[in-house]
Amino acid sequence: MRKKPNLESRLAKCAPVCPAEPEKMRGKWKESFGFERICIEIGCGKGRFITETAKNDDKTLFIGIEREQGALVMAMEKAMEQKIPNVRFLDVDAERLCEIFEDGEIDGIYLNFSDPWPKKKQAKRRLTHGDFLARYDKVLSGDGFIYFKTDNSKLFEFSLNSMSEYGLRLRNITFDLAASGIPNVVTEYEARFMEQGMNIYRVEAYKPNSSEV
Repeated sequence: MRKKPNLESRLAKCAPVCPAEPEKMRGKWKESFGFERICIEIGCGKGRFITETAKNDDKTLFIGIEREQGALVMAMEKAMEQKIPNVRFLDVDAERLCEIFEDGEIDGIYLNFSDPWPKKKQAKRRLTHGDFLARYDKVLSGDGFIYFKTDNSKLFEFSLNSMSEYGLRLRNITFDLAASGIPNVVTEYEARFMEQGMNIYRVEAYKPNSSEV
């Protein structure tokens, strides 16, 4: 993504929705913001999914995580312009999740169209690799979920195997989300893929002891 004009000043204006030292919030997110639940989206892009999802659930604090600042600033501006009270954003790496959230503090994780990192030697960088699943496992509550969507069939196959091997329970597996009837908030990438007639793959993953299963 090309560098956005006036990026630094735009980021500064969005400070109200982007905690500067999120690690200091560890274990205090619900208490500090007054919401019953916390869900995060890792790789929130320009924010279409997280802002639309937040509008439909005012009891949950949604936190978008994004390292690409050009996309991040657009997501934050969107949330501020629409005055959505239950959305915050973090410019951090997903590897730091356990530094920012206490064990069991998160109720749900959304992974939407993550980078497939297609080369075999890049497997550990995929957000559904076992190393990342271990991090999610720590921060997720007992009833916590992971919802994963992708347009990449090979990444989807890898993710199903990785989640199963880790011991997660899988449900609502679909190889054509548009035809499945599963409720869905469309991301920016997804809208483009669907216009091109591409299939969207989706799965829901839960801990074995989850009451959701």
